[in-house]
Amino acid sequence: MKIIKNLALGVSFIMSTQLVSAASTGTTLETVSPEADRIALQNFYKKRFPNTELQDYVNGIYAVDADSRTQWEDIEAFPPYEFDVEEGERLFNIAFANGKGYADCFENGGIGIRQNFPYWNKEEGTVKTLEQEINECRESNGEKALKWGKGPIAQISAYMAWTSRGKVFDISIPDGDKKALAAYLDGKKFFYSKRGQLNLSCANCHVQGSNIRIRADLASPALGHTSHFPVFRSKWGELGTLHRRYKGCHQDSRSNPLDMQSETFRNLEFFQTYMSNGLVVNGPGSRK
Repeated sequence: MKIIKNLALGVSFIMSTQLVSAASTGTTLETVSPEADRIALQNFYKKRFPNTELQDYVNGIYAVDADSRTQWEDIEAFPPYEFDVEEGERLFNIAFANGKGYADCFENGGIGIRQNFPYWNKEEGTVKTLEQEINECRESNGEKALKWGKGPIAQISAYMAWTSRGKVFDISIPDGDKKALAAYLDGKKFFYSKRGQLNLSCANCHVQGSNIRIRADLASPALGHTSHFPVFRSKWGELGTLHRRYKGCHQDSRSNPLDMQSETFRNLEFFQTYMSNGLVVNGPGSRK
């Protein structure tokens, strides 16, 4: 508890004036500017870790901590997610009972499209994620939805991410679409809002607390967060999705976690991925 309190209270000095301004203003539809937010976050990290190349943030904590990176590079020599990617490819190519498959649901047959998610679906008036559309594909073809978080849905998503490695994220918010902007703003507010018994926000750990130890862990930078999911975590001993990590983070802060693929979590992913525009898909990844 003391360590986490020190993190929340003692690292605010490293916040740049520009980022503080971006976090505390632009909180209405009339004032929010996604592109200003993105530039402010990237500028913050340029000052915070001047020796780290922008594109390296897809590697999470390994972009800014040399000791952690050395250990990670050893692990990546034999990636723990390799078998999951292979299984994901197998599952992706199994035809549904009606003869159709995942390739029939996605553009380009589902290959090389991870960088397009999440996106704003104007017709449905909501943010759509890759895992969400994997299950919608199944249900529209008479198959049962997969369980969120881990297992087959993470493996299929990991395979689709693997086919997209190196593709640049370019998440868009349609001009003049107030509902899309409101979804982005909801995700931004959630990211910066404190919650739970420990009174922590996502930003406390992953902006102010980047590369600062919380007990035995080093918090990763927020920039590039969504680029490397799904991830194989040593702590889990298996592959998991981004929303599984969202849920776990909020349990760790002793707040009541939302359901995976809830509207708020999808909006959070929308906000975070927009912040990583210009970076590339690097999933699946491996983490402690």
